[in-house]
Amino acid sequence: MPLISKKITVKNKQGLHARPAALFVQVANKYDSRVTVRRGEEEVNGKSIMGILMLGAEKGSEIIIEIEGDDAQEALRELEKIIVIEEG
Repeated sequence: MPLISKKITVKNKQGLHARPAALFVQVANKYDSRVTVRRGEEEVNGKSIMGILMLGAEKGSEIIIEIEGDDAQEALRELEKIIVIEEG
């Protein structure tokens, strides 16, 4: 199974809190692939709302998304949009 990893800077003004975190988890759960998100030493399941919130990823922080599975490329594309969206 393919494993892809990408470092992304959080640009969403709310970071990965509340609504963006819920949206991230909702999108991640549409895919069969395993989604892991890391920030510093912290590593969480990308399909868990509590995990994502525990990362405390604010705007400007760097996270690494690792996705393993047959639909990994498509999942990464969609998840990246949520993180880099800059709301007015």
